[in-house]
Amino acid sequence: MTDRRDHTTEVSTSAVPPADASLLVEDVLLLLFQPESGTIAGENILFYVLGGGVLGDLALAERVEMVAEGPLSARVRAVGDASSPDELLAPALEYVAAKPRGVQTVLAAIGPTLRGPVLERLIARGDLHREETKTLGIFPSTKLSVGSERRATLIAQVRAALIDGETPTPRIGAAIALLSASGTLPQFYREIPWSGAVYTRGKELERGDWGASAAGSAVTRTLAAVITNAVIAAVVVIPRV
Repeated sequence: MTDRRDHTTEVSTSAVPPADASLLVEDVLLLLFQPESGTIAGENILFYVLGGGVLGDLALAERVEMVAEGPLSARVRAVGDASSPDELLAPALEYVAAKPRGVQTVLAAIGPTLRGPVLERLIARGDLHREETKTLGIFPSTKLSVGSERRATLIAQVRAALIDGETPTPRIGAAIALLSASGTLPQFYREIPWSGAVYTRGKELERGDWGASAAGSAVTRTLAAVITNAVIAAVVVIPRV
C-alpha cells in the first residue's frame, strides 16, 4: 500500500501568512500534533480530515458552495472570484473550478498531497519546530516539537467549546468537528478531559450545530455542509485501522 503521508505538492510555502491569518487546515494539523510523542494523531484518515479543512477554508473565503442533488448527495462547486485566497488552497480550488464534483471525490483528489505542505507551513511560521537527529547515531530521523503558543491557544478554544459550553466560532466548530470525525478527541484527555458529554458535543459539532448565528449565515451553512460531508467520508469510506 502506498503511504499517503509523505506525498508532496507543487504548492510553495515561501509566502507564509502571519499566525492570525492561519488557515483552518493548518489549525487542524497543529491541533492533531501530540507534543508528548511528537506524532500526529489520526494518520490513517488524515488526508480526508485535511481535505475537509481545505474545503472549509474555501467555504469561509466564499470560493465554494454546496449544491444539493438529493437528500443524501451534494456536489461542491466554485463560486465568486476565481483567484485563490491562499496559495496552499489553489490546487483544490482549481480542481473544483473545473466542474462541480462530489465532496468525497474532491477529498480523495486533494487530500493525499496536503500533509507535507501544511506541515512545512507550520514549521516555517514557527508553530512547530523540526530537529534532524540520528537514531543510534546512524539512522537519520526527524523530531517535531511545539514552537509557539499557537497550539495552546487553539486547545483553550476547543476546550471552552467542548467543556465550558461556550459557542465556538464557525472556524473552531469546524476544527472540532474534524477532530471528532477523525476519532482523535480521546487522545486529548490530558488537555481536554474525555467524557460522554465531550463525545456528544463533538458529534453535535460534526452536524454543524455551531449556534444560531452560524445557522443564519450562508457561508457557515456551506461550511457546515462541507464538514458534514468530510465527516461522512472520513468515517464511512476509510476503514479505521
